[in-house]
Amino acid sequence: MAFGSLQQDTNQPVEVNADSLSVNQADGTATFSGNVLISQGGMRMSAPEVQVFYNEESSGISRLVATGGVLLVKDQDAAESREADYSVEGGTVVMVGDVLLTQGNNTLHSQKMTVNLETGTAQMEGRVKTILRTGDN
Repeated sequence: MAFGSLQQDTNQPVEVNADSLSVNQADGTATFSGNVLISQGGMRMSAPEVQVFYNEESSGISRLVATGGVLLVKDQDAAESREADYSVEGGTVVMVGDVLLTQGNNTLHSQKMTVNLETGTAQMEGRVKTILRTGDN
């Protein structure tokens, strides 16, 4: 399934805004809490809490794990789920738990969606339901 507007250049910088930040020196993670908004290029992800895992070799972000209700938006596409795991290095977002994807008037529901941001393609699993609108419906 093609999700062209979810295509994203994963080499762009990642900006994180939140109400608070907690850093764990022992495992090298950071937890952003409260109105977390992550931006990368034209893609936006929001959630109540996001844990950031860093790449030890490059000091860059390797992955982001968002919990508590996640919204991912890029252009006209929007996806919602309970949790999301964004592998910045791998260029994929795995959304799990009551996934709802909206593209224009069309919607898709499933329990898991894996989006490849480099190609803009996605795979949905777990009792997939879709509503495709045609014409004026």
